[in-house]
Amino acid sequence: MKAVGTIFRRELRSYFATPLAYVFIVIFLVLAAVFTFQVGGLFERGQADLQPFFRWHPWLYLFLIPALSMRLWAEERNSGSIELLMTLPITLWQAVLGKFLAAWVFAGIALLLTFPVWITINYLGSPDNGAIVAGYIGSFLMAGGFLSIGTCMSAATRNQVIAFITAALVGFIFLLAGFPLVLDFVRALLPQLIVDAIASLSFFTHFDAISKGVIDVRDLVYFVALIAFWLTATALVLDMKKAE
Repeated sequence: MKAVGTIFRRELRSYFATPLAYVFIVIFLVLAAVFTFQVGGLFERGQADLQPFFRWHPWLYLFLIPALSMRLWAEERNSGSIELLMTLPITLWQAVLGKFLAAWVFAGIALLLTFPVWITINYLGSPDNGAIVAGYIGSFLMAGGFLSIGTCMSAATRNQVIAFITAALVGFIFLLAGFPLVLDFVRALLPQLIVDAIASLSFFTHFDAISKGVIDVRDLVYFVALIAFWLTATALVLDMKKAE
C-alpha cells in the first residue's frame, strides 16, 4: 500500500500543479449550479430536497469525467514517462490503483465543493439530510464508475482526444442502457430477462435509487464491481502495450 500511496500523492499533486484542476472544478461547480437552479428549478419546486441537483450528475460526469481521465495514461505513453514509471519498484496494479484513486479523490473534492447547495436547501427548509448524504455517496460512486471507464480508454491510446471521445461514448452507452425509451424499444424485441439484464448495467438504474436516499447493497456492489472490472481491463491493456 505504500507504493500505491506514493503514486496517489504524486498524481494528486500534479493536478494542482497546473490550471487543469481549477478549470475543472470551476466548470463543474458552475454547471452544477446552472442545472440545479435554472434548469432543475430548485426554488420553483417548493420541495426541500436536492433531486434537481443529483438528477443532472450523470450527464455532467458523462463529459467532465472523460476530460479528467483522458490524461491519466495517454499523457504518460505519449511523453514516454510511462517507461520511467514502470521502472519504479511498483507493480502495474499499484500504478493503476494509485493513479485512479488520485483522480477519484480529486473528483470527490469537486463534488464536496458543492456544499453551498446543501446549505441553501437547509436554510430554505427541512430536507432529509440522510437522503442527501446517500445522494452524495451515490454520486461519488458513479463518478468512480465513469472514471474507471475513462482510465481504461486512456490506457488504450496515446491520443488524449481519442481517449476523451471513447470514454464519453462508452459512458453514454452505460447511461442509455437504463433510459426508458431504450428499454421500451428492447422490450418489444427481447425477453424481459434480457431487458432486465440490460437495465441492470445502467448508471441510471443504480444511481436513481441511491440519490433518493435508498442505499441497496446491490447498487453498491454494482459500482464496486464496475470499477474493479475496468481497472482490471486497464492493467491488461497496459500489460499488452508494454512493447509499443
